[in-house]
Amino acid sequence: MDFLLEYSMFFLKALTIVLAIGAVLLMGVMAAVKPGNRKGELTFDNLSEEHQALVEDLHQGMLDKKAFKKWQKQQKAVDSSSQSRLFVVDFHGSMDAHEVEALREEVTAVLAMATKDDEVLVRLESGGGVVHGYGLAASQLDRLRQQEIPLTVAVDKVAASGGYMMACIANKIIAAPFAIVGSIGVVAQLPNFHKLLKKNHVDVEMFTAGEYKRTVTVFGENTDKGRAKFQHELEETHLLFKDFVQKHRPVLDIQQVATGEHWFGYQAFELKLVDELLTSDDYVLKQMQQRQVFLVKYQLKKRLSERMGLAAAATLNSLWQQANRLMVWR
Repeated sequence: MDFLLEYSMFFLKALTIVLAIGAVLLMGVMAAVKPGNRKGELTFDNLSEEHQALVEDLHQGMLDKKAFKKWQKQQKAVDSSSQSRLFVVDFHGSMDAHEVEALREEVTAVLAMATKDDEVLVRLESGGGVVHGYGLAASQLDRLRQQEIPLTVAVDKVAASGGYMMACIANKIIAAPFAIVGSIGVVAQLPNFHKLLKKNHVDVEMFTAGEYKRTVTVFGENTDKGRAKFQHELEETHLLFKDFVQKHRPVLDIQQVATGEHWFGYQAFELKLVDELLTSDDYVLKQMQQRQVFLVKYQLKKRLSERMGLAAAATLNSLWQQANRLMVWR
């Protein structure tokens, strides 16, 4: 019995290694193949109908048959054709803001059908990231403002730095009481290994054309002049950030709030960084009383290499768990 357990554990570990090598080779081959257009799927989910079905199910479960029929008769028929609409878009931003690829498709779809009587709600969650990525994301939301379609941004958790750059585009910003808001500042950091390399007698040579093609580096020796230039660039970026926020939210005391600090919803409301303390859930429920609410979502299709990678990862995880169980049984 001990021999069988030992052999099973060895076999599973060997199989894990073989599958891992195979997965790496497969992903390498797929990466070498020129990818085609990554088409996605655009969906419109009727949140109003889903909510109404939920309410009806709850009443049916809580009321007797006679009372439930009476409740049904009291419900007025909703004529969706005569109502305006609220289009809900979710944006959960990462450091590189790659989610803007889906956002642009969602905004384009909304613009194709929305009117000035409709409204767009963006449920925003982001701690910020690269300037150019969030600048593009903010520009996508500005497309709605340019067409005079009312835009509301809801912050349930965090909209800081680049996230707030996006939020300030809106006609109205709502936030949960303890959501993190603000951080109107710019930060950059990088390690420098020059002293370590010098200690080990390793030289790194860099050749540039243009005085400020490189200001600070990871491996070379940084100069005071290069540091000063880099700091100047950060200050210029911060100034552009402040001007951008002030333009879209003139009610702000920009010198007070553009210190790089962040605030909770309660504080942000007092500083006029947000217009109302309210969660996105409550806002959507209120809007359902007067509008048809639709969730707009664009989902990119995963490449074959990505699907294979996920499948391989799941297989490896399963095999590793089995190997661990064998070790425990023993």
